[in-house]
Amino acid sequence: MKKFSRTQSMTIMGIMTALSLVLVLFVNFPLLPAAPFLRYDPADIPILIATFLLGPWAGVLMTLLVSLLQGLFISGDGGPIGMAMHFLATGTFAFVAGSIYHHHKTRKAALMGLFFGSLSMLVIMVVLNILVTPYFLGVPVEVVYKLLIPAIIPFNILKAGINSILTWIIYKPISRFIHNM
Repeated sequence: MKKFSRTQSMTIMGIMTALSLVLVLFVNFPLLPAAPFLRYDPADIPILIATFLLGPWAGVLMTLLVSLLQGLFISGDGGPIGMAMHFLATGTFAFVAGSIYHHHKTRKAALMGLFFGSLSMLVIMVVLNILVTPYFLGVPVEVVYKLLIPAIIPFNILKAGINSILTWIIYKPISRFIHNM
């Protein structure tokens, strides 16, 4: 595969950042009836695709941009705390997945990257929810502990799993298309 120029890389990142924001704006819904406040959106998919194309640091930078723009203009309910949690969760996912994939660039490495990226995101979200959510919502930490098994963990497994499967399915066709342009 050819290496992208700086202009091509910035263009890909800009397009994928915009696509990520459009997806979070128009496609978001609750996954778990027991926790309707946890809403799924596929905004991580363009970030993961760009991460596989351009590298883990491109994914982290895109995550930062998407987190800021989403928090400021689309869904600012979480404020700075929500933006930071989104950045840490998706940034970790993208960095881990991208680092593994860029080391080997095989389908197996992509699958391993998505698996370990998903696992890393899950761990980060459990820790962040335990540490941050009690202060953010003004509830005792015990309330968050009670939400871990029925809501927080299943939601993050489903979100990362869906995003990983969809990225796995569409990455190669998109990669071929972009490389052939």
